[in-house]
Amino acid sequence: MYTIRKYNQEKDIEAARRIWREVQWIDDNSDEKLLDAFLREGRALVADLDGNAECLVTANPGKMKYLSEELPLSVVTSVTTSRIARKQGLAKKLTAQLIAEEAEAGAYLSTLGIFEQGFYDQLGYGTGSYEHWVSFDPADISVESKIRPPIRLGGADSKRIHLALQSRKTQHGGVTLFPEGLVEAELAWTKKGFGLGYADGAKGELTHFFWGSSSGEQGPLIISMLVFQTAEQFIELMALIKSLGDQIRLVKVREPAGIQLQDLIQNPFRSRIVTEKSKFEHINRATAYWQTRICNLEACIGATHLNSKTLRFNLDLSDPLEKLINPVMSWKGCAGEYTVELGSTSQVVSGFDNTLPTLTADIGSFTRLWLGVRPANGLVATGKLCAPKNLIQDLDEVLCLPVPHPDWDY
Repeated sequence: MYTIRKYNQEKDIEAARRIWREVQWIDDNSDEKLLDAFLREGRALVADLDGNAECLVTANPGKMKYLSEELPLSVVTSVTTSRIARKQGLAKKLTAQLIAEEAEAGAYLSTLGIFEQGFYDQLGYGTGSYEHWVSFDPADISVESKIRPPIRLGGADSKRIHLALQSRKTQHGGVTLFPEGLVEAELAWTKKGFGLGYADGAKGELTHFFWGSSSGEQGPLIISMLVFQTAEQFIELMALIKSLGDQIRLVKVREPAGIQLQDLIQNPFRSRIVTEKSKFEHINRATAYWQTRICNLEACIGATHLNSKTLRFNLDLSDPLEKLINPVMSWKGCAGEYTVELGSTSQVVSGFDNTLPTLTADIGSFTRLWLGVRPANGLVATGKLCAPKNLIQDLDEVLCLPVPHPDWDY
């Protein structure tokens, strides 16, 4: 038998270290200290098996941009199970309980990064959009701007980096995590990490920078953070990255939301052919490695303001979490029968209107539709969503949204 309870730093820290060592997320004393700091942030739950904590999940508060709105967000930042507790259903039950507690605390949405597609679908998550990781020779960047000498950034600059992340430019789907300790841990966990950037704020605040690590003298340089507030700052960062091209032969970076990096790279197809299968291969890889689910349907629909005609329909919504969470929780998931109105102002109310067509969906597929990951006609083919043909066409017309990108890996 197992029991689920709140994580206790004093009682559970050694068990937490053991679990993280067994899953190979930490391997030395310095990593353990970072884990200790990481676990002091946000909400953490453990599952006891035979009196010992053998499964640990954590979540941290943040926000997600939805068009022009900022929605309260819970980010599940870790789900870890010890070697002796695998295949007992602990991770699923514990994460379900964590989602419920975060929803009761006010989160409109929950999001996480995935190790493989399928597991978190069981908790109502829907797969996000593709993230493009582009690899290229920095010398091939076509920006001709003259660079200013940048400032160096290291782990000791975590506070100013955190503040820059909070004030960076975000687009639809953009995610911002609030705890400063998460940034401190992320920087410290980066092997051979360094940053370069500019502090152009009114009071000397860091405004735009990149953070990455290089595995050798000639790279590849892997950039994990590319942060800016304006288009001009982005171009300056690209010029700065280009300046490293006399030594670094390859840069790997996640394409920022709203940007097509190929616009700034000379001869991308020729370089791809010439470097194929080499250590410094030029390539654009697309992977969908994050998932999201709605936790507060009324609030998410209420925050939806579209430049479209008004569309009304019934929604028959299922949610696997209703069978997984503790019955004493007041939040029971999002399953139910609703009437939805989408338009310049939007709302959802309980119950069907028998004069309207009905959309049937699970919460993961509906979240993907609402967020703009995929249109209704695509989700009919590959997701758990069905509706009359005319309603599908109307949904495609009304929910014509930008592709969502968190621009923050978690």
